[in-house]
Amino acid sequence: MLNIDDPKQVEKTPAIWRLGFRPFFLGGASIAALFIPLWLLTWFVPQLSFFRQEFWANVVPLWWHPHEMLFGFALAIVCGFLLTSVQTWTNQPSLKGLPLALTFACWLLARVLLLIPVDIPVWLPALFDSLFLGITALTLWRCVYRVRQWRNIGFPIMLLVALLINLLSYYALVQRDFSLSQRIWQAMLWWLGLLITIVGGRVVPFFTAMRVKQSKPNPINALEWPLIAAMVLLVAQAILTLFTPAIEQGLLLIAGSLHLIRWSRWFPHKTLKEPMLWSLHVAYVCLPITLFALAANINDVNAYRHLLHLFAIASLAGMCLSMISRVSLGHTSRNIYQGPSMTLAFLALPLAAFFRAIMPLVWPTQMQLWFWVAGSLWAFAFGLFVWFYAPILTRPRVDGRPG
Repeated sequence: MLNIDDPKQVEKTPAIWRLGFRPFFLGGASIAALFIPLWLLTWFVPQLSFFRQEFWANVVPLWWHPHEMLFGFALAIVCGFLLTSVQTWTNQPSLKGLPLALTFACWLLARVLLLIPVDIPVWLPALFDSLFLGITALTLWRCVYRVRQWRNIGFPIMLLVALLINLLSYYALVQRDFSLSQRIWQAMLWWLGLLITIVGGRVVPFFTAMRVKQSKPNPINALEWPLIAAMVLLVAQAILTLFTPAIEQGLLLIAGSLHLIRWSRWFPHKTLKEPMLWSLHVAYVCLPITLFALAANINDVNAYRHLLHLFAIASLAGMCLSMISRVSLGHTSRNIYQGPSMTLAFLALPLAAFFRAIMPLVWPTQMQLWFWVAGSLWAFAFGLFVWFYAPILTRPRVDGRPG
C-alpha cells in the first residue's frame, strides 16, 4: 500500500487531531461517564444536582437522556471508528487536522447547546448534529467511491439515515411528541444493532481466529442475509409499526436465533483467558439474549422498555468499550494484549445491564437503588477508559508514524 500521509505535514498536527478515533473515542467515553450521573441526579435528587430547573431550558430530561446516549455517546464512537477504519479499508485519506477538529467541534457544540441554561432555538443543536453526521457520511462516501469499494457503501448510507432519524427526534422534541420519541429511540437501538451485526460479523471472528490461531469461519450467506434483513425490519417496525405484535415477536425470535448460531461458530469458548476477546463475545451474545427476552415480553410494555437496556448497556456499550480499548492501542502502535487492564471495566457493563434491566422487574420497589448501582458501574467503566486512555489518545504513535 502507498503511504497516504505526508509525515512532515502530519507531524505538525497535534496528536489528538491526527485520526478520527482519537477525539471521538475520548469525547464519547467522557460524556458517557459524566452524563449518566448527571441524569440520575437530575431525575432522583434534583436538590443536589449542580444544575437547577433552568438547566433544562431547551430540552425535556426524558428526551435528553436517550438522545444523548444514542446520538451523543454511541454515534461518537461509531463515527470515530468508521473515520479511522475507512482509511485502512480504502487507502484513502480520512479526516485529520483542522477538518477533523471542526467536525468534532460540531459534535461537541450540539452536546453543549442542549445543556446551557439559555433559551436558544432547538434548530441550532440540530444543525451542528447534522453537520457532524453529514461530514462523516460524506467523508466515508468519498473514500469508498474513489476506489469503488461498494462492499462498504452501506456505512455512509446508514449515517445519512441516522441523520434523518436524528432530525425527526428534534422534531419530536419541538412538538413534545414523546410517543414518537420512544419509537425513535427504539429504532436507533436497532439501527445500532444492525451496525453491530455488520461490523461485529467482520471483526469478532477475525480478531478471535487470529488470537486463538484458528481458521476464520467463512460467513454463511443463507444465515447472513436473512439476519441483516430481520434487523432492518426491526428498525422499520420501531418507527412505523408495520407489523402486529405476533409478527414482531417472530422477527425477534428469528433474529435472536440467527445471531446465536452465528456467534457459536466464532470459538467463544476459546476466549476466556483474554479480556480483549471475551469482552467482544459477551457484548455480541447479549444481543440475541435481549432479542429473546423482548420476544418473551412482547405484550408487556413496562418489561419491554426495561429489557431494551439489556441491549443498550451490555451489548451496545459493551461492544463500544471493547472496540475503543482495542482500536486505541492498535492505531497508536501498542500491543493490543499488553495495554492497560480493562477487565473490571468490561465486567462492570454486563453487571450494570443486569441491575438496570433485570432487577427492576424482579424487585420493582427498589428501582431507584438498581438505577444508582447500574449508573455507578457504567460511570466506573467509562471513567476507567478515560483515565487509562486519555494519555494514549492525546500523544503521538509510539513508533513515530502518522496517525
